[in-house]
Amino acid sequence: MVAPRGAGAWVRRAGLRRVEELAQGEATEVGDARVAAVPALHDPRRRPVGGPRADPLGFVVTAERRVYFAGDTDLFDGMAQLAPLDLALLPIAGWGPKLGPGHLDPERAARAAAIMRPRTVVPIHWGTLSPLLRPAGRWFSDPPTTFAARMAELAPDVEVRQIAPGDSLELPA
Repeated sequence: MVAPRGAGAWVRRAGLRRVEELAQGEATEVGDARVAAVPALHDPRRRPVGGPRADPLGFVVTAERRVYFAGDTDLFDGMAQLAPLDLALLPIAGWGPKLGPGHLDPERAARAAAIMRPRTVVPIHWGTLSPLLRPAGRWFSDPPTTFAARMAELAPDVEVRQIAPGDSLELPA
């Protein structure tokens, strides 16, 4: 497991034994892949109260393909420097109907994708908790549709692939 510096002990308490902590700008090798810690714009505190305080990070994984996992973030200067990317995994909502600072909504996520221009983008961080939050409402079902519509306007050359939580996707060569 690769985690932000300051979160390793918390991750180990969850049962993971092999944990490497990275700070922004650092990288490590995992098998044939290089994992680089890149900026994210989010509060360093974690919920629930008592969770670790760790610098917010995203990760770029480089092997046969180059994949960006944004984590929790908002738009930040330097997003264009993450390119070129084969895949970007971008959060488009949160666990509740309101998003505070440090999060992408469908509009800002589409703007982020338009800046980075990955070949493919997968919207993430929406709907995962819906079975626990009934009735979830439109704020749980609308984000991917809104995101795809904004992507069609802002970056029509970027493929949007929506997958359900727990599903997988194979990237074309």
